[in-house]
Amino acid sequence: MIRSKRRPSPGASRTPWGRRAADVVLSIAALAGTVCIVLVPLAWIFDISIIMFRTGSMVPTLQPGDIAVVREVPADEAAVGDIVTVDREGQLPVTHRVTGIEPAEAPGTYRITMRGDANDTDDPHPYEVRTVRAFMFSVPGIAGGVAFLSDTRVLAVATLVMSVVVGWAFWPRGPVAEEEDEPRRHDDLQEDEPQEDDAGGDDSGADEPSRQPPRRPAR
Repeated sequence: MIRSKRRPSPGASRTPWGRRAADVVLSIAALAGTVCIVLVPLAWIFDISIIMFRTGSMVPTLQPGDIAVVREVPADEAAVGDIVTVDREGQLPVTHRVTGIEPAEAPGTYRITMRGDANDTDDPHPYEVRTVRAFMFSVPGIAGGVAFLSDTRVLAVATLVMSVVVGWAFWPRGPVAEEEDEPRRHDDLQEDEPQEDDAGGDDSGADEPSRQPPRRPAR
């Protein structure tokens, strides 16, 4: 019996470039989502936040456009020479280096004097605080990108684009091309036809049983 093999269509074993691009985007999104899932709880548990620098008061230690990762701690943990961020009511936080610290009148409150590395004098007024945000480390030059990605309009557009990519990646495709291991149809199977042997003449009756006349019963 002879079986004819059906070759797969040229596009059956190839992945369209659009599908590959979608897979890459989905992989990046999954990685970013995993990072966010890990970092957000850690930031909440350890009171970690990000400070973006727009001025040069801490040059050369911190440049405009840098970001600093800070952690909230009690004010009594700050020491002279530390870089800390102090929150001010109704104003932007200030991040400078501690030049002096002493207890204030209110229990648990400390009076902290600070100065920017680029400044010649201390800040005009000391800060009375219960907590400060201690400097951990900085990343140079990405404050603009972080601010851009934090914009609500950018987040809305990114969400829309990701929704389109995910929907397109999982959208039902057309009929799948036939492959080599697909069950073959009846018309693909061919059998060898039996050949007649003409060498010995007409032997059509050779295998038929001989016929004998019926015997008459004896009288």
